Amino acid sequence: MIGQTLGHYRILEELGSGGMGTVYLAADQKLGRRVALKVLPKETAANPESRARFEREARAVAAHNHPNVVTLFAVENEGDTVFLTMELVTGNRLSQLIPESGMPLPAPARGSLPAVGGDGAVRVASAAVDRSTAWT
Repeated sequence: MIGQTLGHYRILEELGSGGMGTVYLAADQKLGRRVALKVLPKETAANPESRARFEREARAVAAHNHPNVVTLFAVENEGDTVFLTMELVTGNRLSQLIPESGMPLPAPARGSLPAVGGDGAVRVASAAVDRSTAWT
């Protein structure tokens, strides 16, 4: 998709990919800014369950206004391509900051987070919501 245009966004480079799509750096040609586009794979968009999960993720992101949560600008589609337009946040990838084995949490926090395993280690459940990630 590099070099292609999706709506009024020119795709500049791939930032990362994961289970729910690929994230690209894009130029917003209407507003003159750089954004992140999370593109749902076409085969996933055609699956009602996957499409619903993608839309739930979008609603979860949009429901937050916090310095550590990326700003979601829009859920869009161009033809059969479905994508999220989000604030571009630069920095380290979460995978660079947290070891694969996770990070221990104090005992009181263990019962409150679904991403915490029985061993007390935090594991990344959804990186799309956290600003400290580079979208993978």
